[in-house]
Amino acid sequence: MTRKLVGAVFFGACLLVATGAQAESCLKVTLTGTQGGPPVFKGQAGAGTLVQFGSVENKCNDVRLQFDTGRGTTQRLSQAGVPVGQLDAVFLTHLHSDHTEGLADMMQLRWHFNSGGPKVDLVCSEETKSPLGFSLSCARFAKHIGDSLIQSGEIAQRLAENKKRLPGGPAELITVKDFKPADEAKEVWSKGDVSVSAIRSTHIAGHASYRVDTPAGSVVIGGDAGNDIRKPPRQTSTSDQVEKLAAGADIVVHSTIHPVMGPDGGTGFPPPIFFRQSNATDLGHLAKRAGAKHLMLTHLIPPVGAPRQGPYKLPNGALSEDDYRDAVSKSGFEGETTVGQDLASVMLTSSN
Repeated sequence: MTRKLVGAVFFGACLLVATGAQAESCLKVTLTGTQGGPPVFKGQAGAGTLVQFGSVENKCNDVRLQFDTGRGTTQRLSQAGVPVGQLDAVFLTHLHSDHTEGLADMMQLRWHFNSGGPKVDLVCSEETKSPLGFSLSCARFAKHIGDSLIQSGEIAQRLAENKKRLPGGPAELITVKDFKPADEAKEVWSKGDVSVSAIRSTHIAGHASYRVDTPAGSVVIGGDAGNDIRKPPRQTSTSDQVEKLAAGADIVVHSTIHPVMGPDGGTGFPPPIFFRQSNATDLGHLAKRAGAKHLMLTHLIPPVGAPRQGPYKLPNGALSEDDYRDAVSKSGFEGETTVGQDLASVMLTSSN
């Protein structure tokens, strides 16, 4: 138990003596999308994780944070009982479309019904040059989030119907809070008892991983992070930076590739793409070394039950949840492993 959590429990005990009631806090982590990469399988939503914090009484609903916004995020948030207009902040691990393409849908809906605000914070890496010299810019992405609707005339037409809407479209409801990811974690967002820190991690230029700390517990969202060394020989496929960030965390949420997709698995999956992902067994090792209680596998490559990953067929048929758990168990990790399905969740309370 961290010092912060001990303090929260001690304060709750004092409150119990003073008032006869203990205010118990909770942290809830929900996978809003578990599809691995751009393919689509049986309607799975694109990558995303919802983190909520609050009291047990109000169902952890004081602070609502969305990490990544793959396709279908709006629908999954609706199923989770969190309207997009109630999100406090959105965090992007990186600018791949399977992690971002749901944001336009989310912000257009917010523009329709919440143009009076509040704005939503968009937390992401500052503009970053790739090794090939082009720029990846979260700020430009946000600025132009509604351009197609402006160019089509829809924004003007809807504005004529309701002049309380913002004339610049959904981009006017975003406050970009970008930062430069570094090898040491630093706080990038906070509200009340909730603090979010970020660290540089390797996938594409500008990739970052996040950690949320609350009195009820902590969660790390690794994104698509992999090792800085992009191919064997190396000790692990996982990120050293993510492991540093995860030290002492309760929950680790991470994109996952099954070892069957490797060069010896017969799928024909491109080795450079396989090697830039963290495999399930190595994630078990990371979670064990970090002391995590829960490992949530998401962004599954391949999806459970899928006979192929995009064009790459699995020669021995689809994988099951047990195949992923077996891969993790080889690490000796003894905590709880959740094999990601959309809307799977884990909840911690300050009494855990």
